[in-house]
Amino acid sequence: MSHSSHHLPAWSWAGPLAATLLLGAKFAGLVSADSALLLCAVGVLLGVTVFAAVHHAELLAVRAGEPFGSILLAIAVTVIEVALILSIMLASPAGTEALARDTVFSAVMIVLNGVVGLCLVVGGRRHYEQTFQIKGASAALAVLGTLATLALVLPNYTTTTVGPFYAPSQLLFVGAVSLILYFIFVFVQTVRHRAYFLDEADDEIGEEGPPVAPPRTGLVIASALLLIVSLVGVVLLAKILSYPLDRAVAAAGLPQTVVGIVIAAVVLLPEGIAALKAAALNRLQSSINLALGSAIASIGLTIPAVAVASLLLGTKLSLGLSPDSLVLLVLTLFVSTLTLGTGRTTILQGAIHLVIFAVFLLFAAVP
Repeated sequence: MSHSSHHLPAWSWAGPLAATLLLGAKFAGLVSADSALLLCAVGVLLGVTVFAAVHHAELLAVRAGEPFGSILLAIAVTVIEVALILSIMLASPAGTEALARDTVFSAVMIVLNGVVGLCLVVGGRRHYEQTFQIKGASAALAVLGTLATLALVLPNYTTTTVGPFYAPSQLLFVGAVSLILYFIFVFVQTVRHRAYFLDEADDEIGEEGPPVAPPRTGLVIASALLLIVSLVGVVLLAKILSYPLDRAVAAAGLPQTVVGIVIAAVVLLPEGIAALKAAALNRLQSSINLALGSAIASIGLTIPAVAVASLLLGTKLSLGLSPDSLVLLVLTLFVSTLTLGTGRTTILQGAIHLVIFAVFLLFAAVP
């Protein structure tokens, strides 16, 4: 992270502040909830607040150091993702049983194909060939493949409850083991085998220059408070937009799965930009840490949280993928294994991932 990140840009505090004021006016009845102007303002502030939350998480991550930075950013993004899913589920319980599945699957496809594809194309175009550590990448991909199979594939083949649903006991168990596996991965990444997730050469000094000093304590405290305000703001703003988003998707004649793609795209945009910048600076290891870490957190943290919420609300949670989505997931994991299995990447691997991503978007709009 550059020196310019060691301060609070105006938008990083003005956005959450404006969101808080708007939410206060809305809940006080000073503005109409159905106002088109209000919905536009909410949409703009939601985007700004998401970026603000990630900015503050990144600043806190600098203080923590790598790979803690990537983990903190992934957790912050996943909190936003869970908040958006639960907000929509609470606003309109009917017809949202597949929202968590659509969002998590979209996050995996966006990360492994969209983000990774763009990073490899941009990095390969600029640096010809890039390297990373196979040990860390293969460990992350093994965890991701296991979590994706347990959460999105296995529900189609259970017999206690006809798929694509888990029985309550199965749902709780899968959610628990997913959470456990995520924390084991974090332990390995940060303590046991931390070196696997750092650049083999100099992980700090490169095209970005020498390592920068950590931010001041006062700045860290301010960012921590603003991060909390931003996350709360995202939850409440998303709740306001949930019903209009459903209506807009239905009016456009698009499948309900598009809502999941929109949620995943919103929460992954800042992290995707960070990964893309790292790849452009020939720091592909950081890009892979960000990309795979966010996908693992998306399943390992989102599924348990949504599972508990669905059981408490007494609603069903459809997790099993449709046949076409299942084919795309298997293809993605297979190609990702080949891409991350050599420790070297070129523009070709990036192009393959982007093709798969384009197919995913097409079949989401035209099943």
